[in-house]
Amino acid sequence: MDDLIEATHFFGWASNSTMNDERLDRVLRLIDAANSADPNTETWQGRAYPKELLYGQRMTAGLARLCPEPSDLLQIAARGQHIRRWEVPRDSYPATREGYLRWRTFLYGFHGERLTELMAAAGYEPEAGERVKSILSKRGMKTDPDVQTVEDVACLVFLEHYFPAFAASQDEEKLVDIVRKTWRKMSERAHQEALGIAFPEFIQALLGRALGAG
Repeated sequence: MDDLIEATHFFGWASNSTMNDERLDRVLRLIDAANSADPNTETWQGRAYPKELLYGQRMTAGLARLCPEPSDLLQIAARGQHIRRWEVPRDSYPATREGYLRWRTFLYGFHGERLTELMAAAGYEPEAGERVKSILSKRGMKTDPDVQTVEDVACLVFLEHYFPAFAASQDEEKLVDIVRKTWRKMSERAHQEALGIAFPEFIQALLGRALGAG
Protein backbone atom coordinates (compact mmCIF):
# COMPACT_ATOMS: atom_id res chain seq x y z
CA MET A 1 0.00 0.00 0.00
CA ASP A 2 2.92 2.38 0.57
CA ASP A 3 3.86 2.01 -3.10
CA LEU A 4 0.27 2.83 -4.08
CA ILE A 5 0.24 5.96 -1.95
CA GLU A 6 3.58 7.03 -3.38
CA ALA A 7 2.35 6.38 -6.90
CA THR A 8 -0.78 8.46 -6.52
CA HIS A 9 1.27 11.27 -5.00
CA PHE A 10 3.82 11.02 -7.79
CA PHE A 11 1.21 11.22 -10.53
CA GLY A 12 -0.36 14.15 -8.74
CA TRP A 13 -3.96 13.09 -9.30
CA ALA A 14 -6.66 14.76 -7.32
CA SER A 15 -10.37 14.22 -7.49
CA ASN A 16 -12.57 17.04 -8.69
CA SER A 17 -15.66 16.05 -6.75
CA THR A 18 -19.00 17.71 -7.25
CA MET A 19 -20.21 16.22 -3.94
CA ASN A 20 -19.49 17.36 -0.40
CA ASP A 21 -18.33 13.96 0.81
CA GLU A 22 -15.42 11.58 0.48
CA ARG A 23 -16.98 8.94 -1.75
CA LEU A 24 -15.08 9.87 -4.88
CA ASP A 25 -11.68 9.87 -3.21
CA ARG A 26 -12.52 6.55 -1.58
CA VAL A 27 -13.60 4.80 -4.76
CA LEU A 28 -10.59 6.10 -6.72
CA ARG A 29 -8.32 4.70 -4.05
CA LEU A 30 -10.17 1.38 -4.17
CA ILE A 31 -9.69 1.28 -7.95
CA ASP A 32 -5.97 1.98 -7.55
CA ALA A 33 -5.68 -0.69 -4.86
CA ALA A 34 -7.34 -3.22 -7.18
CA ASN A 35 -5.10 -2.29 -10.10
CA SER A 36 -1.96 -2.32 -7.99
CA ALA A 37 -2.38 -6.12 -7.85
CA ASP A 38 -1.63 -6.39 -11.58
CA PRO A 39 1.27 -8.86 -11.94
CA ASN A 40 2.25 -7.23 -15.24
CA THR A 41 4.49 -4.20 -15.02
CA GLU A 42 5.46 -1.30 -17.24
CA THR A 43 8.54 0.85 -16.78
CA TRP A 44 7.97 4.57 -16.91
CA GLN A 45 10.61 7.19 -16.16
CA GLY A 46 12.92 4.52 -14.81
CA ARG A 47 10.46 2.86 -12.46
CA ALA A 48 8.27 -0.23 -12.84
CA TYR A 49 4.55 0.17 -12.12
CA PRO A 50 1.67 -2.31 -12.21
CA LYS A 51 0.45 -1.96 -15.79
CA GLU A 52 -3.23 -1.20 -15.13
CA LEU A 53 -2.43 1.13 -12.24
CA LEU A 54 -0.32 3.18 -14.62
CA TYR A 55 -3.03 3.06 -17.28
CA GLY A 56 -5.66 4.30 -14.85
CA GLN A 57 -3.45 7.19 -13.77
CA ARG A 58 -2.88 8.14 -17.40
CA MET A 59 -6.62 8.08 -18.02
CA THR A 60 -7.19 10.44 -15.10
CA ALA A 61 -4.48 12.82 -16.33
CA GLY A 62 -5.92 12.72 -19.86
CA LEU A 63 -9.42 13.40 -18.59
CA ALA A 64 -8.20 16.42 -16.64
CA ARG A 65 -6.70 17.90 -19.81
CA LEU A 66 -9.73 17.24 -21.97
CA CYS A 67 -12.45 18.01 -19.42
CA PRO A 68 -11.44 20.46 -16.67
CA GLU A 69 -14.56 19.85 -14.56
CA PRO A 70 -15.56 16.19 -14.99
CA SER A 71 -18.37 14.69 -12.96
CA ASP A 72 -17.67 12.12 -10.26
CA LEU A 73 -19.03 9.31 -12.44
CA LEU A 74 -16.91 10.34 -15.41
CA GLN A 75 -13.81 10.31 -13.22
CA ILE A 76 -14.68 6.84 -11.93
CA ALA A 77 -15.33 5.47 -15.43
CA ALA A 78 -12.05 6.85 -16.74
CA ARG A 79 -9.91 5.66 -13.81
CA GLY A 80 -11.47 2.20 -13.78
CA GLN A 81 -11.87 1.54 -17.48
CA HIS A 82 -9.31 -1.30 -17.36
CA ILE A 83 -9.85 -2.40 -13.76
CA ARG A 84 -8.35 -5.89 -13.19
CA ARG A 85 -8.14 -6.45 -16.95
CA TRP A 86 -5.35 -9.00 -16.54
CA GLU A 87 -7.90 -11.43 -15.10
CA VAL A 88 -9.45 -11.79 -18.57
CA PRO A 89 -6.48 -12.17 -20.96
CA ARG A 90 -6.92 -11.89 -24.70
CA ASP A 91 -5.89 -15.52 -25.20
CA SER A 92 -8.92 -16.66 -23.18
CA TYR A 93 -10.87 -16.11 -26.42
CA PRO A 94 -10.14 -17.45 -29.94
CA ALA A 95 -7.44 -15.64 -31.92
CA THR A 96 -9.95 -14.45 -34.53
CA ARG A 97 -11.76 -11.19 -35.25
CA GLU A 98 -14.92 -12.68 -33.76
CA GLY A 99 -12.97 -13.83 -30.70
CA TYR A 100 -11.54 -10.36 -30.27
CA LEU A 101 -14.97 -8.74 -30.42
CA ARG A 102 -16.38 -11.23 -27.91
CA TRP A 103 -13.46 -10.52 -25.59
CA ARG A 104 -13.96 -6.75 -25.79
CA THR A 105 -17.71 -7.06 -25.26
CA PHE A 106 -17.19 -9.24 -22.19
CA LEU A 107 -14.67 -6.78 -20.77
CA TYR A 108 -17.14 -3.89 -20.96
CA GLY A 109 -19.44 -5.75 -18.58
CA PHE A 110 -16.59 -7.13 -16.46
CA HIS A 111 -15.13 -3.70 -15.78
CA GLY A 112 -18.56 -2.24 -15.13
CA GLU A 113 -19.38 -4.92 -12.57
CA ARG A 114 -16.08 -4.49 -10.74
CA LEU A 115 -16.61 -0.73 -10.56
CA THR A 116 -20.19 -1.14 -9.37
CA GLU A 117 -18.95 -3.27 -6.47
CA LEU A 118 -16.35 -0.70 -5.46
CA MET A 119 -18.80 2.17 -5.80
CA ALA A 120 -21.26 0.39 -3.52
CA ALA A 121 -18.47 -0.13 -0.98
CA ALA A 122 -17.73 3.61 -1.17
CA GLY A 123 -21.38 4.50 -0.56
CA TYR A 124 -22.68 5.26 -4.05
CA GLU A 125 -26.30 4.47 -4.90
CA PRO A 126 -27.03 1.58 -7.31
CA GLU A 127 -28.17 3.96 -10.06
CA ALA A 128 -24.77 5.66 -10.01
CA GLY A 129 -23.10 2.30 -10.59
CA GLU A 130 -25.50 1.54 -13.43
CA ARG A 131 -24.62 4.85 -15.06
CA VAL A 132 -20.90 4.05 -14.93
CA LYS A 133 -21.62 0.62 -16.44
CA SER A 134 -23.55 2.36 -19.21
CA ILE A 135 -20.63 4.70 -19.92
CA LEU A 136 -18.21 1.78 -20.17
CA SER A 137 -20.52 -0.18 -22.47
CA LYS A 138 -19.47 2.20 -25.28
CA ARG A 139 -23.07 2.44 -26.43
CA GLY A 140 -24.02 5.95 -27.46
CA MET A 141 -20.68 7.14 -28.72
CA LYS A 142 -21.19 10.39 -30.68
CA THR A 143 -24.54 10.93 -28.90
CA ASP A 144 -23.78 10.46 -25.18
CA PRO A 145 -21.20 13.09 -24.10
CA ASP A 146 -19.84 10.98 -21.23
CA VAL A 147 -19.35 7.90 -23.40
CA GLN A 148 -17.63 10.03 -26.04
CA THR A 149 -15.40 11.70 -23.48
CA VAL A 150 -14.12 8.42 -22.05
CA GLU A 151 -13.52 7.12 -25.57
CA ASP A 152 -11.66 10.32 -26.47
CA VAL A 153 -9.43 10.00 -23.42
CA ALA A 154 -8.76 6.31 -24.13
CA CYS A 155 -7.77 7.11 -27.71
CA LEU A 156 -5.48 9.94 -26.60
CA VAL A 157 -3.83 7.77 -23.95
CA PHE A 158 -3.29 5.04 -26.54
CA LEU A 159 -1.79 7.41 -29.10
CA GLU A 160 0.48 9.20 -26.64
CA HIS A 161 1.68 6.38 -24.40
CA TYR A 162 1.29 3.08 -26.26
CA PHE A 163 1.17 3.64 -29.99
CA PRO A 164 4.83 4.68 -30.56
CA ALA A 165 6.24 1.48 -29.03
CA PHE A 166 3.61 -0.63 -30.81
CA ALA A 167 4.32 1.09 -34.13
CA ALA A 168 8.03 0.34 -34.01
CA SER A 169 7.43 -3.34 -34.81
CA GLN A 170 4.42 -3.19 -37.14
CA ASP A 171 3.79 -2.93 -40.85
CA GLU A 172 3.17 0.66 -41.98
CA GLU A 173 -0.04 -0.14 -43.84
CA LYS A 174 -1.48 -1.74 -40.73
CA LEU A 175 -0.51 1.29 -38.68
CA VAL A 176 -2.14 3.71 -41.12
CA ASP A 177 -5.35 1.71 -40.85
CA ILE A 178 -5.18 1.75 -37.03
CA VAL A 179 -4.68 5.52 -36.97
CA ARG A 180 -7.63 6.10 -39.28
CA LYS A 181 -9.92 3.84 -37.25
CA THR A 182 -8.83 5.49 -34.00
CA TRP A 183 -9.32 8.96 -35.45
CA ARG A 184 -12.87 8.16 -36.56
CA LYS A 185 -13.83 7.29 -32.97
CA MET A 186 -12.63 10.63 -31.64
CA SER A 187 -14.41 13.97 -31.36
CA GLU A 188 -13.06 17.14 -32.94
CA ARG A 189 -12.00 18.31 -29.48
CA ALA A 190 -9.90 15.16 -29.09
CA HIS A 191 -8.47 15.59 -32.60
CA GLN A 192 -7.12 18.99 -31.61
CA GLU A 193 -5.65 17.58 -28.40
CA ALA A 194 -3.98 14.76 -30.32
CA LEU A 195 -2.42 17.15 -32.82
CA GLY A 196 -0.71 18.89 -29.90
CA ILE A 197 1.06 15.76 -28.64
CA ALA A 198 4.85 15.78 -29.14
CA PHE A 199 5.10 12.54 -31.10
CA PRO A 200 8.41 11.14 -32.35
CA GLU A 201 9.16 12.12 -35.94
CA PHE A 202 8.30 8.73 -37.41
CA ILE A 203 4.88 8.87 -35.74
CA GLN A 204 4.33 12.41 -37.02
CA ALA A 205 5.03 11.18 -40.55
CA LEU A 206 2.69 8.24 -40.08
CA LEU A 207 -0.08 10.49 -38.79
CA GLY A 208 0.43 12.83 -41.73
CA ARG A 209 0.03 10.00 -44.18
CA ALA A 210 -3.01 8.49 -42.44
CA LEU A 211 -4.88 11.74 -41.93
CA GLY A 212 -3.77 13.47 -45.10
CA ALA A 213 -5.46 10.74 -47.13
CA GLY A 214 -8.70 11.24 -45.17
